[in-house]
Amino acid sequence: MSITYKDAAGIEGMRTAGRLAAEVLDHLTPFIKPGITTREIDQLAAEYMKKQGTLSATLGYQPAGYPPYPASLCTSVNNVVCHGIPNEKPLKKGDIVNVDVTVIKDGWYGDTSRMFLVGEASIAAKRLVQITYEAMWHGIVQVKPGVRLGDIGWQIQKFAESNGFSVVREFCGHGIGRNFHEEPQVLHYGKPGTLEELKPGMTFTIEPMINAGRREVKEFGNDGWTIVTKDHSLSAQWEHTVLVTDTGYEVLTLSAGSPPPPAFVNK
Repeated sequence: MSITYKDAAGIEGMRTAGRLAAEVLDHLTPFIKPGITTREIDQLAAEYMKKQGTLSATLGYQPAGYPPYPASLCTSVNNVVCHGIPNEKPLKKGDIVNVDVTVIKDGWYGDTSRMFLVGEASIAAKRLVQITYEAMWHGIVQVKPGVRLGDIGWQIQKFAESNGFSVVREFCGHGIGRNFHEEPQVLHYGKPGTLEELKPGMTFTIEPMINAGRREVKEFGNDGWTIVTKDHSLSAQWEHTVLVTDTGYEVLTLSAGSPPPPAFVNK
């Protein structure tokens, strides 16, 4: 599959899908507190998507070698790196959880995720969540025509590692459009000046997974999906879908409730 470049109509479709995905997270935010189960979060999202007129891209999603994914979103708690399946276990005070939503609207896909602190979290957990958020934005601000994907990965890696954290290598961002996963792959580590050159009309996700401990991960249990840190350390992830414009970037997964960019973004 080659990279798809979006025209004006495609960009408009991606803007709508991206905003709607972010609005699912806005809707869920007040409910994410101690005592709620991740399955209840999933049900709230499914009901809200129905009202929006969107479809969940994850429900029934089945890439080669995987069982069909059984939920409308992913919920990755504490040491779960990604693809956590919603379940009946209540969230407790101090947990951190990533909620990852992908919706389909008029054939276009919008993909975004946020971290949530459940009640009062530890200083270490808060720091991991904040540094991961800033790492994503260190990648986003690199985006403009002529830059290479390796430049994005390098900035994320350099920032995360300089703060004492590690970057997961096995999972990456991806092109997105009329398909959930398109070319190119967007690594969150790498060498400046390497990999594909960015051109206007490209749309892809930047979604670093950052571990408090070592970077190694493993599959958990036998559900075919859940990935955890090998050393049981906490893991965090944030995700936006971005467009390469003629002069820079546009974040497509912003909504009224999106956390503001870090201070360095506007300098």
